[in-house]
Amino acid sequence: MILCFGELLLRLTAPGRELLMQTGRFDVHVGGAEANVAVGLSNLGHATAMASAVPDSPLGRGAVSALRAQGVDCSRVATRDGRMGLYFLSAGAGLRASDIVYDRAGSGFAIAPEDAWDWDTLLDGCTRLHLSGITPALGDATARAAIAAAEAAKARGLTVSFDGNYRARLWDAWDSDPRAVLTRLVGLADLLFGNHRDVSLLLGKEFSGDGEDRRREAADAAFAAFPNLKHIASTARHVDDADRHRLSARIDTPAGSVQTQEVAISGIVDRIGGGDAFASGVLHALMSGQDEATAASWGLAVAALKHSLPGDASLFRHADIEAFLEGGLDVRR
Repeated sequence: MILCFGELLLRLTAPGRELLMQTGRFDVHVGGAEANVAVGLSNLGHATAMASAVPDSPLGRGAVSALRAQGVDCSRVATRDGRMGLYFLSAGAGLRASDIVYDRAGSGFAIAPEDAWDWDTLLDGCTRLHLSGITPALGDATARAAIAAAEAAKARGLTVSFDGNYRARLWDAWDSDPRAVLTRLVGLADLLFGNHRDVSLLLGKEFSGDGEDRRREAADAAFAAFPNLKHIASTARHVDDADRHRLSARIDTPAGSVQTQEVAISGIVDRIGGGDAFASGVLHALMSGQDEATAASWGLAVAALKHSLPGDASLFRHADIEAFLEGGLDVRR
């Protein structure tokens, strides 16, 4: 059982690539970085559970129902006072970038006190804890809760994966010290989803992502600073325009690195959640006993396919990924 701890959100997207409030209509999807990973892994055949908090309202119940429909165990999702966290998306088009507006202050998850989470109970029966940098960015209480979760998981002998997911707008909204918080969390992780920019933030030193040697320099520095780390998984994205990106994947270990070829993704439907899809593909392969090269390929495949699907999470199954890796682009009959 993989436990994902984070906030469940509703995403309201302006339809047809409109600007927000252009016509005052929205498409609604359930999201949240950790929930996306839980859904992605569930669809790849893993037992997953979500630890979160939602209001006892149609919005909260609807979000939980959406996760349950994808096979995620939601028995650890509590109902609490507060509101449902929202975010609004205006999807990019051509040379106009996508834009996100958060509306999650005062949510039931964000205002829950640190001691609201009973980690002995929540982690019972689990083998891995997955966290992201979004949860500690919400405020002091959630930052302390994320650290307590990671510490409890390590004390129980669980493995911990952490996705940097740095969100400057969230950290800037309160008197935060992101480097101090994220350093503690990465120090407890065996797998980090992050790139040279994340390492630069953690270590207070600039690293470049230009070229194999420079990317390896950042990885070496991270492994030296965080001896518990076994893997660092990352992607490199080149944006030609909103409809065409080029994506490659990489996994570093203390002993070396593997990197995929770049894949061109055109006709993009929805890029939100691509990083979470990558995380679910990498986790699936590593937890299935595959080597790092296979894990990088699977992560890239799930991420690439996610760009074809509206919504936050990957809903693709094992056969879909295998067909993609085999180059099966024709109609399957």
